[in-house]
Amino acid sequence: MKNIQLYMLQLVLVLGLLVLGLSSAKAQTPDSVQVLTLQDFHRLVLQNHPVASQAALLTEQARQELRMARGSLDPVISSKIYRKEYNGKEYYHLWNNTLEIPTWFGFDLKAGYDQTRGQYLNPENNTPAGGLSFAGVSVPLGQGLFIDQRRATIKQAVLLQDIAEAERVKLINKLLLQATKDYWDWLLYYREMQLYREALELADFRLKSVRIRVREGDLAAIDTIEALTEVQNRQVLVQQAQLSYNNARLTVATHLWAENAVPLELQERTIPALTGSELTTLPQDSMQQLLEIAKTNHPDLRKINLKGQQLQVEQRLATEKLKPKLNVEYNVLQKDFYLRPDAFERQYLGANYKLGMSFNVPLFLREERGKLQLTKAKQQANNLELQQTTREIENSLLAAFNDWEALASQIKLQEQMVENANKLRNGEVIRFQNGESSLFLVNSREAKLLESQQKLYSLRTKYAKAKTLLYWSAGNMVVE
Repeated sequence: MKNIQLYMLQLVLVLGLLVLGLSSAKAQTPDSVQVLTLQDFHRLVLQNHPVASQAALLTEQARQELRMARGSLDPVISSKIYRKEYNGKEYYHLWNNTLEIPTWFGFDLKAGYDQTRGQYLNPENNTPAGGLSFAGVSVPLGQGLFIDQRRATIKQAVLLQDIAEAERVKLINKLLLQATKDYWDWLLYYREMQLYREALELADFRLKSVRIRVREGDLAAIDTIEALTEVQNRQVLVQQAQLSYNNARLTVATHLWAENAVPLELQERTIPALTGSELTTLPQDSMQQLLEIAKTNHPDLRKINLKGQQLQVEQRLATEKLKPKLNVEYNVLQKDFYLRPDAFERQYLGANYKLGMSFNVPLFLREERGKLQLTKAKQQANNLELQQTTREIENSLLAAFNDWEALASQIKLQEQMVENANKLRNGEVIRFQNGESSLFLVNSREAKLLESQQKLYSLRTKYAKAKTLLYWSAGNMVVE
């Protein structure tokens, strides 16, 4: 009867040992746990993460910069009153009102109303008793005809919006890169923890079996020490894996925020997805597509290109300032506030007007010529930066692709090594049951299997990180 019980116990031990391997290391997801997929993790990160909120503010800041620039085209109304009385005499009373409307085309529309009186009034300021109104236009015929400071500022502010968008994408890409790496580490340590826990359970089961066989006289007492040492060794592995997993879970939690900057915590029952999503492959022509995406949409290249466009606007303005200032102003006058029906007839315009012209040009134009040459130097520096950055991005993209391909080959080899280690361990178990081997050799084979399985998990994590880095190098961090 005892021999039958011993045989059954040995059979259970063999079956338990055969369970450990590639298939057993895949943790089963209990019904009580909550799985957090990478897509859901990305969505949560982008919802309320402070960096994501800061990135969104960049767009708002650029929008307000454009609003400020467009303020240079806002109509301006002004009113001035000057009055002087001395020894009971009214020296003068001046009331000037002006409405000025800047236009995008460089000229300004003006309208106003003046009313003056007084004994010592300057004759040129005399107006009829009902006041004097005017309406006219001021046109730059030289400098400022094709572009001026306000138009240049608005054009640069429009480009600034695209620069802010590129900077926002860059910040989001950097955030998702780090968050995704932390997610893959979390998955790695979870799988390691599950692997070592199962290995500990098996070692503990083996220890109990060995003790029974020692009591039955089938094994030497020293085998109990061997089995106990292996249990203790795996207890250490489980503790280390648990510590790494807890720390990785905390790192992942740092990316999760609720509204109003309230940090979130990952519950212990929340685990990463175990569907092998880190092993997703890329289409055959994906590398060429990523290169094209990087050349056109990489945030760093977009920022440099847009900066070059801003410098082009700045160069146009600097070239325009080489021209002399020649401004012509014409205003039609009438003796009351209200517009007369005949105010714009040729006879009236020729007899009731105020005309002015101003001319101004620096003799040496040193400031203007220096500004132009400085802008050209900035453009050359920007073009050189564009060439260098383009080359760096292409090389980093190719390096990431090479790493990704190399890891794919390494994973295939490692999977074969795991399979071979599993066969060797199973064969050693059978030899042990036949009395042709020792418990030490069984533990050694099993340790090699655990080591191979852990390395396979590590390679899969590196593979996932390499793919993430590949998308980041292309400037196209997408939620996968």
